[in-house]
Amino acid sequence: MSGRSKPNGLPFMKMHGLGNDFVVIDARQTAVEVTASLARAVADRHRGVGFDQLAVIDADQGADLRLTFFNADGSLSATCGNATRCIARHEMDRTGATDLTLRTERGILRAVDAGDRLTSVNMGAPVLDWREIPLAEAVDPDHLPVAGDPVATGMGNPHCTFFVDDAEAVDLAMRGPEIEHHPLFPERTNVQFAGVIGPDHLRMRVWERGTGITLASGSSSCAVAVAAARRGLTGRRVRLTLDGGEIGIDWRDDGVWMTGPTAHVFSGVLTDDFLRAP
Repeated sequence: MSGRSKPNGLPFMKMHGLGNDFVVIDARQTAVEVTASLARAVADRHRGVGFDQLAVIDADQGADLRLTFFNADGSLSATCGNATRCIARHEMDRTGATDLTLRTERGILRAVDAGDRLTSVNMGAPVLDWREIPLAEAVDPDHLPVAGDPVATGMGNPHCTFFVDDAEAVDLAMRGPEIEHHPLFPERTNVQFAGVIGPDHLRMRVWERGTGITLASGSSSCAVAVAAARRGLTGRRVRLTLDGGEIGIDWRDDGVWMTGPTAHVFSGVLTDDFLRAP
């Protein structure tokens, strides 16, 4: 705990990538233990701050920093692509660096300044083996035995992608939780519905595991791009239009690169009264 102090309350930053919004706590500066119950309280958009995911920054001896992610329901998430980009941009602005390494449960991810205030993160190679995604039984991840013929992909988190004629017409609030809790996914799953606009352009809507409908999702965008390329619907470099804006995905030999804008909206402090509340 050397070099850390505990101010009155808990400082945080509010960020978003394409409307996919985050509370970020820098534990390098403030001693804090984020619990599932605290994450749920902060996630409450009426009584707390509100977020799709919460990220905690820590120091790391083998990387520039280490990230831990919580979903809005208090569960842990191995990775969060848009939050990683937001935090990478903040760290670049703070330090002047243009190339960073960030340790997550997914592994060490590389982030680079892509110019024009855009930030790129290599989310690593996609997971395509049914055991590692993971799925509950030995089935073909490219054609799951689920109505709608979806694709399963691992990007640190499990993903289930449906290709549809019209993503706008999908009742995401109904279909999302049905698929999230499908017995084929022992760790639940993120759910995407995507339509092909062109050979390098997809329209995607997303239901995130442990959170619900979100305006964007970085790991989901990666999973959809990989699934589309595996199905032969697009090439390996695509543009995705999400509810919150557009993001670029490039599935290269060294991993799946995600490039897009970020925003640091405001900084604040969670009061001691809030932190003491049951």
